[in-house]
Amino acid sequence: MNETMIQFFHWYSEGDAKLWKEAAKASSYLAKLGITSIWFPPAYKGANGGYSTGYDSYDLYDLGEFDQKGTVATKYGTKEDYIHAIKALKKQNIKIIVDIVLGHKGGGDELESFKVIKVDENNREKIISDEIEIQSYTKFTFPGRNKKYSDFEWNFTCFSGVDYGEGIPSGIYKIKSEYGDNWEEMIDNEKGNYDYLMHNDIEHRNPYVRQELNDWAKWYFDQTDFDGVRLDALKHISFDFYKEWLTLLRSNSGKNVFAVGEYWAPGYLDLLQKYIEVTEGCMSLFDSSLQNNFHNASHEGSNYDLRRIFDGSLTQADPLHSVSLVDNHDTQPLQDLEAPVEKWFKPLAYALILLRQEGYPCIFYPDLFGAHYVDKDKDGNDQEIFLDKVDGIEELITTRKNHAYGIQRDYFEDANCLGWTREGNEEHSGCAVVLSNKDAYNKPMEIGIHYAGKKFYDILKRSNEKVIIDQNGWGNFPVPAGNVSVWIELNTKE
Repeated sequence: MNETMIQFFHWYSEGDAKLWKEAAKASSYLAKLGITSIWFPPAYKGANGGYSTGYDSYDLYDLGEFDQKGTVATKYGTKEDYIHAIKALKKQNIKIIVDIVLGHKGGGDELESFKVIKVDENNREKIISDEIEIQSYTKFTFPGRNKKYSDFEWNFTCFSGVDYGEGIPSGIYKIKSEYGDNWEEMIDNEKGNYDYLMHNDIEHRNPYVRQELNDWAKWYFDQTDFDGVRLDALKHISFDFYKEWLTLLRSNSGKNVFAVGEYWAPGYLDLLQKYIEVTEGCMSLFDSSLQNNFHNASHEGSNYDLRRIFDGSLTQADPLHSVSLVDNHDTQPLQDLEAPVEKWFKPLAYALILLRQEGYPCIFYPDLFGAHYVDKDKDGNDQEIFLDKVDGIEELITTRKNHAYGIQRDYFEDANCLGWTREGNEEHSGCAVVLSNKDAYNKPMEIGIHYAGKKFYDILKRSNEKVIIDQNGWGNFPVPAGNVSVWIELNTKE
């Protein structure tokens, strides 16, 4: 069966401890569609308590079990709800992908005094102050947990930088420590060195920190029996850390844990390839370049040459390490990396990641369920956002499950109309896909001689026609203007 992931949240997912319960209820529906894995948001307590999306990690051992940061439950629910959801999904043979945030910590419990130097925010290698002593919230004692599961306490020696000091201007302050005056090594020189992202930046060169994070990973696996990890903000974390961390996790768990990392660098395929090289292929990466191509294509309309849609993408260059996506919680409207794909193009984009043989596709929650939220725009004004369910998304997912198999033949000769066929295999009949960003088309394509005389229909109902395959295995497959049609054999059970 073809693998298909869903990101079961977005940045503005409803709080009030509802998400885990919703996931449990949706388990049979997701399995029926053909979802094989579910990516959950960070499940541990964040600095903002019940309002935290989870990316401001506070206590990795608090999965909604302890009264900390003003709440027992996280935004998404209690530990009990979380474990129940995992079991319900696993019962449906859906794998669990957990979100891992090990680049920084927020919400420290106590102030500490230590020495720092201030650096330029746009070039973190440039020192712009003398050495000074500051006080910052770098002591983490987790009083609500009272040392259950781990007695490790974090202090300023566990961090390489902070953005807060009592009574001083905000900025980026490099902590003076025994682990070196430099930031950890990155593969790129963006902002001089982009080790520092936010809050208290974790010092992965500290052997006690590494040991604690390795121990925690084994504990987390034992608690949840997860199947994979999504690794946050890779461009801000030493590449050798996760290489070691994943090796130990896989060894300690006895499972070949799947890993996909977020190295967000749209248009910079070379950086994604370099990261895969230096980490020796130990993880896949999200294809940020392909997502950016979709964004551009959706805005340029018929002026976009569809033959270039995979240019510069990881899915084209290294499909075995690519997780393809149309949108996510960072690209959705009103987020810092906002680059949404326009509504009209989303069915085309999903056809491109779901019905081809390259890449591991990931569905975004609002594209399957819809979403509505309000947030401030760049000018500080409230803006109401409605994200509609993608037209035909369920049919596209089920077609991947039932028909996207076998030999793939591409028909990419037209700048405004792409097509391809999947011949199918012994267990599955195939499909033919045609998409257009301009006019209506009829595209002649070969699907296989064993379909000679068979009738095909458009499962998306964009067309009421029936296509009859000729004696040579060819059909003339239509598509409406600015749309996508997916053709499967008539009388095929869905």
